[in-house]
Amino acid sequence: MDSATGSSPSPELAPALHRLRSTLARLKAELEVAEGDQAGFTPARLLEDLNEALMLLQEVEQAAFGVVPVLVVDDDTRLGELTARGLRRLGYDADSTNELRSLRPKEIIVFDLGLASALDQGARAALKAARPIVVTGATDPASRALAGSLDASDYLVKPVELADLAAAISKRAAEGVPPA
Repeated sequence: MDSATGSSPSPELAPALHRLRSTLARLKAELEVAEGDQAGFTPARLLEDLNEALMLLQEVEQAAFGVVPVLVVDDDTRLGELTARGLRRLGYDADSTNELRSLRPKEIIVFDLGLASALDQGARAALKAARPIVVTGATDPASRALAGSLDASDYLVKPVELADLAAAISKRAAEGVPPA
């Protein structure tokens, strides 16, 4: 099975590395100031900078190595994490959650159809725009219609083999993912 990474450099690499370096330099400066002035220490600001640096690192990985970000959204937290862990072993930048969150740039969504009823109109629109890969235990026509209404790029019935999910992710990535 192919890895989720490639080897060709991208024109986005240099600017992404520059933004990452700038953010890390700002974080370092804030830590140095905080070391000398405990009163000015703001953990929230440092965490914000660290999160920004991690997001920029993801951009660098995507630009340099073609790493595909994947969000697994499943009502079964343990199953979602096991799926994300398996995808990480295959080279994907996978995360899991039990509710839809804001999407990262170029992120592919693996979505448990059982969570669709809990989505508000805005979340449903965001999910539809992302063209999720739907996973579900249901095989009835109403479930397939619901997946269709979400503009699902694929419909996989649980239990899903990791190889089948990776193939669906690769297919979705090849289609191109709208920016978040």
